[in-house]
Amino acid sequence: MTEPSTFRRILLKLSGEALMGAEGFGIDPEATARLAGEIKLARDAGHELCLVVGGGNIFRGLAAAAKGFDRASADYMGMLATIMNALALQNALEQLGVETRVQSAIPMASVSEPYIRRRAVRHMEKGRIVIFAAGTGNPFFTTDTAAALRAAEMGCDALFKGTSVDGIYDSDPKTNPAARRYDRISFDKVLNDHLKVMDSAAVALCRDNGIPIIVFNIREPGNLAEVLAGDGRATVVHPS
Repeated sequence: MTEPSTFRRILLKLSGEALMGAEGFGIDPEATARLAGEIKLARDAGHELCLVVGGGNIFRGLAAAAKGFDRASADYMGMLATIMNALALQNALEQLGVETRVQSAIPMASVSEPYIRRRAVRHMEKGRIVIFAAGTGNPFFTTDTAAALRAAEMGCDALFKGTSVDGIYDSDPKTNPAARRYDRISFDKVLNDHLKVMDSAAVALCRDNGIPIIVFNIREPGNLAEVLAGDGRATVVHPS
């Protein structure tokens, strides 16, 4: 695997669950510090980085809506959870000496900048890591879609999706030992086969803007740097 070594500017999408470690809920300082170390290594290797982090470790809007919450209100609560995660990551990165900026799609001037595209690009050009919080700022859209949108707006060379598995499979490898893993797969096959990589809107947005998606295991120490260097184990989603 050599293609990712050519990607200079990337968006890293992390699930909120990546921050909770073995706790099962909330933000685990040790897990968050480890993630920050992974991100710092990527920055030190010369990559310009921006991040989108989910909020499922604190509140999941879709699940709450299924239990009777108003969907829009539940989604806004989920957006607030992503702001907490973004601030936790910012704290962990800055403890490592990495300059960061949090930009929120929901104005929250006391703790973050508002999302301004040109300002975010300028931060990355100066070597800062930009963490985008609050999704798109709109209900009914996932943080996967927010990640694809921000990757397009930032002119990213690729979207890296950090998960708990080492790529894309034709079925769940956690329940099916015979699941087939893909090294490379087209956007159209992901959409046509309903593979659970990202939601369909996010995949289509990346396809339409020519942004490859790299799916890899973020829980494996050192893996982000290895995949960025063109090594490591990952699946590349590419145009047909």
